[in-house]
Amino acid sequence: MIYVDELRRYGKNQRQWCHMMTDGDLEELHEMAVKIGLRREWFQDKPGHPHYDLTASRRARAVILGAAEITSKEMVMNFSKLLQNR
Repeated sequence: MIYVDELRRYGKNQRQWCHMMTDGDLEELHEMAVKIGLRREWFQDKPGHPHYDLTASRRARAVILGAAEITSKEMVMNFSKLLQNR
């Protein structure tokens, strides 16, 4: 399943961003990224937090295509447990 957390303001220009992650195979995440217009090189393969950053419009597209909306807290709690078991 693909998940997106809520939009938050980041950076000096305070642009809104969120994270997109998966609880499944990373290829599923990359496939969704392509569908919403992201490049593979934008993938952030961070230990314990592999994800893509999304703008508001790309988040909306991911949700239309089936991504589940969760809070940032839920994302951190659920994915830290999941990634420990990978």
